[in-house]
Amino acid sequence: MTEKTGAGSASTAIADGVTTPSVNAFGDDPAPNQDKTVVIGCGNILRGDDAVGPIMIRHLWSGGDIAEHVTLVDGGTAGMDVAFKMRGAKHVILVDASATGAEPGTQYRIPGSAIEELPPLEALHSHSFRWDHALAFAHWLLGDQYPGEVTVFLIEVESCEPGADLTDSVDRSMREVADLVRAAWAEDAPEPVS
Repeated sequence: MTEKTGAGSASTAIADGVTTPSVNAFGDDPAPNQDKTVVIGCGNILRGDDAVGPIMIRHLWSGGDIAEHVTLVDGGTAGMDVAFKMRGAKHVILVDASATGAEPGTQYRIPGSAIEELPPLEALHSHSFRWDHALAFAHWLLGDQYPGEVTVFLIEVESCEPGADLTDSVDRSMREVADLVRAAWAEDAPEPVS
């Protein structure tokens, strides 16, 4: 997992009957991403269109002009590690591939309010970890340090052939979503201090 950035309190968390100790497991910095917009691209870089999340992060990096309040994270297939990158963020934007059978390149924008019903963590295996599992795990792990706002962008795949590049339809869609992400982080920009 790679990350690029523009220029703890004690609590008990309960999820599915599992209680964590009341300890600040994160050290002295209770909210390292406070006032930050964290953009996370998830997916397998070796599987064609499934790589759309990490490729979009690289596209944003190479485009430059990353606002100071923005952190870009190539989450790859890191699964649970992605949750730690969300800690204390003002807004998390997560980008991943989807395979619903819709037209390749179809974009889905899912606001946090629409994903309040997250999957249960019981019997979760690291090899079946998806974006919704990352959010559920982060919600359980981070407690009151869970991001204030979450937006998920999904892009419908055409092919996940090993070693393949993005298909044209998914590449076009990825560039459109990148523009939407830039617009979202512009809206998140902190007010100038006078």
